Amino acid sequence: MSAPRVLLTTTSFQDTPGVHHDMLAAAGFELVRERGPLSEARMLELAGQFDAYLCGDDVLTRPVIAKSLPRLKVISKYGIGLDKIDLKAATDLKVPVLFTPGVNHTTVAEHTFALMLAAVRNLVVEANHVAAGRWTRITGNEIYGKTLAIVGLGRIGREVAIRARAFGLKLIGYGQHWDEAFAREHGIERVEAFDDVLRRADIISLHTKLTPATRGLIHAKNLPLIKKGAVIVNTGRGELVELAALVAALKSKQLLAYAADVLDEEPPPPDHPLLGLPNVILTPHIGSRTHESVQRQASCAVENLTRFLAGREPIAQANPEVGPSSKP
Repeated sequence: MSAPRVLLTTTSFQDTPGVHHDMLAAAGFELVRERGPLSEARMLELAGQFDAYLCGDDVLTRPVIAKSLPRLKVISKYGIGLDKIDLKAATDLKVPVLFTPGVNHTTVAEHTFALMLAAVRNLVVEANHVAAGRWTRITGNEIYGKTLAIVGLGRIGREVAIRARAFGLKLIGYGQHWDEAFAREHGIERVEAFDDVLRRADIISLHTKLTPATRGLIHAKNLPLIKKGAVIVNTGRGELVELAALVAALKSKQLLAYAADVLDEEPPPPDHPLLGLPNVILTPHIGSRTHESVQRQASCAVENLTRFLAGREPIAQANPEVGPSSKP
């Protein structure tokens, strides 16, 4: 039997040294590498040539998954975000989708605070001033005593809360998933109405999943409720915030700053409306890209894949009702 042919697309996996490369080599796959995230068009060109996808944020729509059959046996997602994969289509078409929960919450929480502090202290623009030979001093803000709203109290949101207490922030939380014991221990007040979150928060940190219900969670009608001079930090998904409304609020100074690791289009086109705005800090989706986190995610993704192809239980599967015996 020939070795399974696997498409590897995630760049952080490929670019970061570590044990995951040894694991992948030991698996003996026929490996094809691409530089993702790949568009639907590119995935359609490649579909049908592989037994497995070891993917990042590539666009895996119903047409892509359908065209990948009957050869495709499994999708192993590097990471936790599944919004680029049509999970219902994968389930309908009997394609297991594996993923890697619990591997990047520390890293993303740390990056959240890097963005937050950079925004309120003007760190990027100030560092650029000095690098250019200018001694321009801008007065910033403290975060101590401010109200931080954590939108989404999953693994990452909880890690943010732990660190926020050390900074002396007052915490409010919003989201369907709610750990009452954790909230009580860390002094997080649950706010039931999202409009009230916007009214009360000095800093809003977005960690919720992108779903039809959360797409455009902050939009033109509710964004004016936000305190003048508030900050939004987004390490969730760019589509959680309606772009046109966000740009208008930044230009009018309703928002002090927007600091994000994610965009609605990655990488952004040169004319993306957030590029070049003075009160915007953007990083290229590196929130989970540390040597420690990449090795955890990549090792988990490889182990998921090797276990599944060997007929064993994977570490985590997003559609557990689909198994080897249910393949068409």
